[in-house]
Amino acid sequence: MDLIEQLRIFMRVSDSGGFTAAAEQMGLPRPTVSLAIQQLETRLGTRLLNRTTRRVSMTEDGTALRERATALIADSEELERLFLPAVQAVQGRLRVDLPSRITRRQVAPALPGFFARHPGIQLELGCSDRHVDLVREGIDCALRIGTLEASSLIARPLGSFRLANCASPDYLAQHGCPRAPTELSQHWVVNYISPSTGQATPWSWLEDGVLQLRTLASRVSVNHAETYIACSCAGLGLIQVPAFDVQEHLAAGTLVEVLADWPAPALPVQIVYPHRKHLSPCVRAFCDWLTETLKDHLER
Repeated sequence: MDLIEQLRIFMRVSDSGGFTAAAEQMGLPRPTVSLAIQQLETRLGTRLLNRTTRRVSMTEDGTALRERATALIADSEELERLFLPAVQAVQGRLRVDLPSRITRRQVAPALPGFFARHPGIQLELGCSDRHVDLVREGIDCALRIGTLEASSLIARPLGSFRLANCASPDYLAQHGCPRAPTELSQHWVVNYISPSTGQATPWSWLEDGVLQLRTLASRVSVNHAETYIACSCAGLGLIQVPAFDVQEHLAAGTLVEVLADWPAPALPVQIVYPHRKHLSPCVRAFCDWLTETLKDHLER
């Protein structure tokens, strides 16, 4: 195994915090990962990682190597691409995490076009509503909806999703249609549990440009976008949801938009990736394609 590949494995082990996690993320046998680190330490004549039964951590020399290895790997990959045909220039394994409903409705149907453009990329697509730890789990980039928490991640803003207040016709027939936020106390909502806070997201609206928040009565709380919409369609309460996400329900009449004059603030949409001096061509290609794929559903 050459030096560059050993360095790639070393970087993945240090990012993921363990040999097993690194092996799973790189699609390698665990003994291969362990042997690569041993060979790299022998080659450099120093210990790079402290091993414990649960986790590994970098030594001082390991930290110093990591700072130099990032640029060295990027330069090596760039050099290799100089002599590849254009169709092969962007290639490699890419790990991406996206919200489940956006993946099913927007991304998956468009993927044949992505692979036609970039046949050399192998894509591992994670789909969930939780916020994964990109560095720890070896994710190259992710799509995040909503305001980002402070972190070392680099964010590429794409636009925002308009939110719609919705309820089913059956719910409105039983409980009446709210005409102003002052009437919300008479209604049920379906609670959405935020993947970042673990708490129910309060009902929100803009009134004279000022954000208003209120916790409302609810009989059901969910942590999954599909279930959130399904509960409202079943008549269990009001929801606030990206308008594009329920456009088919609105067109079919299974959901009705309410309180249109009191919308919630639009949700910012961004691609995030770990802080790296050199963004890999695979990540750059996917980010560009995803931006193009979602542009018709975003407000600028």
